[in-house]
Amino acid sequence: MNLSQLPLNSLRAFYVSAKHQSFTRAADELCVTQTAVSQQVKGLESRLGTTLFNRMPRGIALTVEGLRLFPVVEKVFSELTVSLENLCLGVSREPLNLGVVGTFALHWLLPKLDSFYCQHPEIELRISTNNNVADAFSEGLDYIVRFGRGHWHGSVAKLLFDTPFTVLCHPSIASQLRNPQDILKYTLLRSYDIQEWDQWLVKAGVKAKVHYSNSITFDSTALMVDAAAQGFGVALASPLMFASKLKEKKIMQPFDVFLHKGGYWLTRLDSKPETYSQLMFKSWLEVQIESQDFK
Repeated sequence: MNLSQLPLNSLRAFYVSAKHQSFTRAADELCVTQTAVSQQVKGLESRLGTTLFNRMPRGIALTVEGLRLFPVVEKVFSELTVSLENLCLGVSREPLNLGVVGTFALHWLLPKLDSFYCQHPEIELRISTNNNVADAFSEGLDYIVRFGRGHWHGSVAKLLFDTPFTVLCHPSIASQLRNPQDILKYTLLRSYDIQEWDQWLVKAGVKAKVHYSNSITFDSTALMVDAAAQGFGVALASPLMFASKLKEKKIMQPFDVFLHKGGYWLTRLDSKPETYSQLMFKSWLEVQIESQDFK
């Protein structure tokens, strides 16, 4: 197929419709009628010989083919927009779309970013946070920093560093903890992994089981540790990620018992070669990690 024969308006109609999951909302953004958007998409489907949307009584949803096409078209339009804006401003910067789990972004990456910007003013870094979302690459991201053990389908994963977990809590609580079993007297702050506290207790040599009726579940480790710093209970988290709170004595680490759940990984789609901006960011990350004191 001659790609030059694909009309730009049809591709844009597909992109905006996929972004909103609605022909009506796409029409509002493009300042045309809903019928015009629908016809543009139908024309594109006809040229490609495939269906990009499932039409349903109450909306539309991308087909498998549409899901494959969307991140490609999104990246093209995003880069085109940036290039045109930079052209008008007389500058040229290559974008890098980075997805990062929130704890890593707040407590490790952001404090170091000045160094990256100083070294690479030619790269425009765009950061979004996620919670290890399985299909995050469908959002057009170039790299995703994830937490886990390095196994994500369709991805190339490079280990940045391990982050073992241990108990973190307010100093007033830490002063009352004589042995690991004492944590069971307090509210346990946890993630959606219901086994992690039991696993830590086994590591600590405690045979007692956790009663999760006395617990609070968080979808953000950073929020969980903030709750621990306010005395709501004891958290299980990485002391490396919260070194500043430990230094400021907002929280304390009462035990040297660690649960190894995984580490932070830099991941990308294995179906796409790395760009200049990706290689520069990866190289910068490696230097930052080499200089990090992990003790």
